[in-house]
Amino acid sequence: MPLVIGVLLETHPGERRLSVVPDVVKKYQGLGAQVVMQKEAGKAAHFRDADFADVSFVDTADEVVAAADVVFCVQAPQASTIAAMKPGSVLCGMLQPWSSVERAQQLVDGQITAFALELLPRISRAQSMDILSSQGAVAGYECALIAADHSPKFFPMLTYAAGSIRPSRVLVIGAGVAGLQVIATARRIGAMVEAYDVRPETREQIESLGAKFVDTGVSAAGTGGYARELTEEEKAKQAERLAKAVAQCDALITTAAIPGKKAPKIITADMIARMKPGAVVVDMAAETGGNVEGTVAGEKVWINDVLVIGPTNIASRMPVHASEMIAKNLFNFISPFIKDGALALDWEDEVMSGSCLTHAGEVRHAGVKQVLGL
Repeated sequence: MPLVIGVLLETHPGERRLSVVPDVVKKYQGLGAQVVMQKEAGKAAHFRDADFADVSFVDTADEVVAAADVVFCVQAPQASTIAAMKPGSVLCGMLQPWSSVERAQQLVDGQITAFALELLPRISRAQSMDILSSQGAVAGYECALIAADHSPKFFPMLTYAAGSIRPSRVLVIGAGVAGLQVIATARRIGAMVEAYDVRPETREQIESLGAKFVDTGVSAAGTGGYARELTEEEKAKQAERLAKAVAQCDALITTAAIPGKKAPKIITADMIARMKPGAVVVDMAAETGGNVEGTVAGEKVWINDVLVIGPTNIASRMPVHASEMIAKNLFNFISPFIKDGALALDWEDEVMSGSCLTHAGEVRHAGVKQVLGL
């Protein structure tokens, strides 16, 4: 029997993305796999059922997982859907592996092999599969536009008959994929951009995009390309140096995140109080606690005369391209293991073993086991 790939309608509130797109479905079919999708799974991402050739459509999520050997999702399915999955089947997507003991236990009890692509090893070969990076790029682009849209000032310099208007000053906190995309987008719009990251090696990347690096004298280079947590002394030194840059900017965009942990608080209420009247803050990390003191996830709040925005489901605001990127990430992850129309898992492969959350009735990822206490 050929491999059957199942595609679910996303049910997470505000989620509009899709885990496959028509061009990628053709690639799976070219490898000998069949695809079954839930009806109108792509509607929110502006993909019609008619766009998918030679795909079997079913009415419910339970029908998808009953037929599928491999189930793709953007975000983790509902518990009832996981419960309906066949023992030994594979679930693959962004599963928020650190967030739920109950979900991990359900996957274990159901004998589901689950790959959480947030766990991908940070190696060169895995870059084309890196969902966090692809969706971070979308979120960075969107957050720059959110800031420009809500600012009471032009971002670019403007010359008109009576004179000139200076460009806005934008400060970006965090220079990972998302932060670098914020910098690039804000620069394209015409703003003057400064950026800060606790990893000193990002300075060259920041400056290559035409932004100025804010040097606080604090280095927190960690492992796997992520920053480590700062000590209390380092946090105080960082805050002192950042406060001046924050006070001078017209728009502040924060992007700092540590996978599996709450977002670090970097911008204090005192810093916000020193900002210019009408300044805008966009906290990309709002969903994981926020980088800014006073951020409310999913809300816009005024703190004194500063607008603090805590956007959620950011990548879903651009679902067409975000879905295309996710679909390619998933294909690049799973396709090397599809041989002659069947799935051949290779546990010697460091990408596969490193991103495995559960398999054969146990949680396989040591870091997740430690965080969840399993």
